[in-house]
Amino acid sequence: MNTWHKSIWLAALLLAFSLPVSAAQDDKVSLNFVNADIQEVIKAISQISKKNFLVDPRVKGSINIVSATPVNSELAYDILLSALRLQGYAAVDADGVTKIIPEADAKLYVDAVGKSSGKGDQIVTKVFTLKNESATQMVNVIRPMVAPNNLVVAHASANALVVTDYKSNLRRIEQVIKAIDIPSADAPILIPVKNGSALDMANTINKLMPEASQPSTSGDGNQRFVLMGDTRSNTLLLRADNPGRIARVRELVAKLDSDSGTPGNIHVVTLKNGDATKLAQTLRAVMSGDTTTPSATNASTAPTSNGIVQADAASNSIIITASEPIYNNLRSVIERLDVRRPQVFVEALIVEVTADKAAEFGVQWQTLTNNAGNRIVGGTNFGSTSNIINLATSPNPTLGTGLNIGVVNGSSNVPGVGEVLNLGMLARALETDSNANILSSPNLLTLDNEEAKIVVGQNVPFVTGSYAQSAGATTATPFQTIERKDVGLTLKIKPQILEGGSVRLQIYQEVSSVVTGVANTAGVTTNKRSIESNILVDKEQIVVLGGLIQDSINDVKNQVPLLGDIPILGRLFSYESRQRSKTNLMVFIRPYVMRDQESYEAMTKKRYGQMSDAQKGAALTYNFMLPVEGGPQLEELKPSLKMDGDMPPNQAAIPQPELAK
Repeated sequence: MNTWHKSIWLAALLLAFSLPVSAAQDDKVSLNFVNADIQEVIKAISQISKKNFLVDPRVKGSINIVSATPVNSELAYDILLSALRLQGYAAVDADGVTKIIPEADAKLYVDAVGKSSGKGDQIVTKVFTLKNESATQMVNVIRPMVAPNNLVVAHASANALVVTDYKSNLRRIEQVIKAIDIPSADAPILIPVKNGSALDMANTINKLMPEASQPSTSGDGNQRFVLMGDTRSNTLLLRADNPGRIARVRELVAKLDSDSGTPGNIHVVTLKNGDATKLAQTLRAVMSGDTTTPSATNASTAPTSNGIVQADAASNSIIITASEPIYNNLRSVIERLDVRRPQVFVEALIVEVTADKAAEFGVQWQTLTNNAGNRIVGGTNFGSTSNIINLATSPNPTLGTGLNIGVVNGSSNVPGVGEVLNLGMLARALETDSNANILSSPNLLTLDNEEAKIVVGQNVPFVTGSYAQSAGATTATPFQTIERKDVGLTLKIKPQILEGGSVRLQIYQEVSSVVTGVANTAGVTTNKRSIESNILVDKEQIVVLGGLIQDSINDVKNQVPLLGDIPILGRLFSYESRQRSKTNLMVFIRPYVMRDQESYEAMTKKRYGQMSDAQKGAALTYNFMLPVEGGPQLEELKPSLKMDGDMPPNQAAIPQPELAK
């Protein structure tokens, strides 16, 4: 197209739009587009700026551009880009051609990565490498500043931000990142304490500033506040993001760390978890250099060369009278020892399975004359009970258990014996089979390194001595001394939690019972099975302590010599009993380590449910003849709301499970 044709086309275009673009001096033009078609305006600006445009078919609509004063061609191009941005379209430069596309697709065509060229309303991509802050966290700051259709991505490994947006907005984002990405100003601050204890002062200031000492739940980094004392250097360590809080802490330290002119060497330390009496004994041993184990017998409160340590059991506090350096050292020891001790729940399983089988068979006979003399001619007699002689001479004979078959032929009067039955023959057969399955499960909860004991059984009296006490000249009163002992199940443990997660247990396990049916003039007879051992077991794992596996056979045979050896016929002249006993006894132990509330809360809920189910199973059923029914029942575990003053500020009004009243 030659110059003449261009002039004709431009004149026609200006006339069609009511002269929106008019020429001016120094190659400046005045723009006046009112409700003009975007496609036509792009064509006009292309002629003015001498730039090539590639317009997406989706770019449609009308546009308004009005300039009060003439502008040059570069400014006219910038005005067009701003107008397109307002309509939701973006311009992307690529290989000398400006692409006009919808803003949502502009990030797919940008190739100016890391470049600073481009107009203010052009879409470009830039990479910001951070030096101090986290790129992942910076995304939350930059994202609201970027157009919704554009892109902000964090590259964690390079700690960089990749932002695709308008060039003018990228300059603003760059300034924001420079202002934020600076070395941290909340490095720990050391505040020396000259007259007091750094540890006590840290506790005091944390109580005076509870809003700062509690962790922030809003995620506001400016609320971070950490204050702790270092006993070795007697220095306060402070870390805070708020300069106002730093100044406030410094002011409190200056006021509290003042020399009052008095010795002030008496300090009271209230313990949170430990036992003041035991801890005071340990501190005295440390101060005196005594290497023996502290005990109640050597817990002297006499002053040493370093000071005095006294325990107040009522308030669980320790009173220390010592110089500041010695007190600071003792305070450090107290801080390390006064911690919450974990607990150990020990579950013991005692399993005993016993099987007894016995059988006996025999034949006894005798012959009595009914006439003159009435004497026994002959017979057999076996056993100490239920034998033929006892049955014949007893006025009220009692047969033994089992099958008893006899032949009776009247009665006779035997001199020296009396009236006896003419029991000619007695055959007896018996077979017994008894089984016992006993399971005991004692459980015990105790603190780490504390001994605990549980006893379930009876308190049985044992005769320890007897003598006759003379109450008069001829009368003697018998007198016996009795000692009572526990008979039943006894479990005694002392756990120690090791760092590797295992538990060392000192265990004493005893199962005892009174033997019934055994006559003994010296007193009762008891069965006893006990285990005493030191073991090492991983938490929540089962280990077997020991046991008893016993298998005994007892075979007793009574017979008449020679006659009892005759095959088949010898059974008439013999009596035989057999007994076999098998006993299996095992003891198992499983420890549970409970360090917090959730652990023992879950175990308590489980055991509570077991007892509730057992009570429901033992409830009496309805019977119209027996109106008594039901029984006591455990209620369900219910949460309760505690008062704010009973709990820390960050845990107030949180439901806590408890046993329902």
